[in-house]
Amino acid sequence: MRLRPYVHSHDFDLMKNWITNERAHALWCANRVGFPLEKEEFDRFVEQQFEREGDQAFVAAKDDGSIVGFICCSVNYDSNEAMLKFVLVDPSQRGKGYGKEMVRLAAQYCYDIAKAGLVHLNVFTANAAARRCYESAGFTERNTADDAFVYKNESWGRCNMTIMRDKLPICR
Repeated sequence: MRLRPYVHSHDFDLMKNWITNERAHALWCANRVGFPLEKEEFDRFVEQQFEREGDQAFVAAKDDGSIVGFICCSVNYDSNEAMLKFVLVDPSQRGKGYGKEMVRLAAQYCYDIAKAGLVHLNVFTANAAARRCYESAGFTERNTADDAFVYKNESWGRCNMTIMRDKLPICR
């Protein structure tokens, strides 16, 4: 697997249907972009994330070039912390280790290329599968904020997880 820059004109149509319901959408992006994903709106969203927070959007591609995931990375230059965001794996490809490998590669990018001092991400407490994925990749809980997000009649906590450079497995 490798990460490559997200190319909206090429990749959007492949990933637009990976989010199949409103709850999964909220778990993924906290409703920061509309559901269902629309091409022009998502393009604006990715551009705005870059302009506001410096997010770099990537896709995870298998060796045959087919994409199986999407992720954004940004660095806060004041704290020298990188953040992984909007982690999404093709539902038909889940359970195969692609999400784990994608977040490891993204963390490696943040340490080796972006020169971050720490890499972190947030996951809603209601998203147990994603949390297990991140833990299997080597992330550990830093803190949890209770009741950080409300979705319909649910209140979700937000868990912040980190991976230290020395805990990052070697990506192959």
